Amino acid sequence: MTGHEVRYRPEQERDHAAVRELHARAFGYPDRVPDLVDALRAAPAPLAPVSLVATVDDTDGDRVVGHVMLSGCRLDALERLVAVYSLSPLGVLPEFQRSGIGTALIGHALSAAEAQGVPLVFLEGAPDYHGPRGFDDAERLGFRPPSLRNVPGAFQVVRLPAYEDWMHGTFVYSDVFWAHDCVGLRGEQLRAAQQAGDR
Repeated sequence: MTGHEVRYRPEQERDHAAVRELHARAFGYPDRVPDLVDALRAAPAPLAPVSLVATVDDTDGDRVVGHVMLSGCRLDALERLVAVYSLSPLGVLPEFQRSGIGTALIGHALSAAEAQGVPLVFLEGAPDYHGPRGFDDAERLGFRPPSLRNVPGAFQVVRLPAYEDWMHGTFVYSDVFWAHDCVGLRGEQLRAAQQAGDR
């Protein structure tokens, strides 16, 4: 652990530049994920986004060291469309990783979704990380992924108290995720992940 006291709160407009820098460092891409976050804040969606930050005290005030976002998406169920959330992105500055901040951000995000009566939260991620934090293999539970470019086990879901048994179908990302090509993996990343899964 870093020795800093970490606090969690809703993101504010003054945090936007720090959140951009955080995701650029956490994911290793200067623009892809930061641009996705900027677009998700402003895009129309079936649910208002939830954007939370983790901060520590710094000489200049509170420093943003972690960020998570819930974005409104849809589940295409037989009975009707259902407004659901996608948990993406989740990022923590490299020097603050492995200190529990990501876990805490997920917990706060799921609590926010539950408080709004949202039945399901989906994500694409590593099962070994997200499984112990409440997520299950979505395909095994009867949900269809939004793309064929998902590595087995990466498409995951949390069923919250508002979930009902008829809520099964295809998960549909908002247009912003497609416009930024942030669904599934492509090219060398997909091939490497598939090869790792074949071992």
